[in-house]
Amino acid sequence: MAAHTTDPLHTEAKSPLAKGPTAPEWRKSSHSENGGACVEAATNLAPSTGTVPIRDSKRPATTAVLTLPAPAFAAFVAAVKAGKSLA
Repeated sequence: MAAHTTDPLHTEAKSPLAKGPTAPEWRKSSHSENGGACVEAATNLAPSTGTVPIRDSKRPATTAVLTLPAPAFAAFVAAVKAGKSLA
């Protein structure tokens, strides 16, 4: 599945544990190519669940998932794109 240019997350990797029609489609941040701390988000679940799960991309099968409300995730992405401090 090709990423959309307006999507803040550009690469996609399906979870090996995903099953069913509402399985998360994990997408890695466009800034994850730096070899540092990387995360993946499953934004495809926002319309059906109202949430966006997030996980560590280096340990996808063993990492706990943090789930954010979709509006909070959108605000976070907008703030990062705008260069705002999140501290």
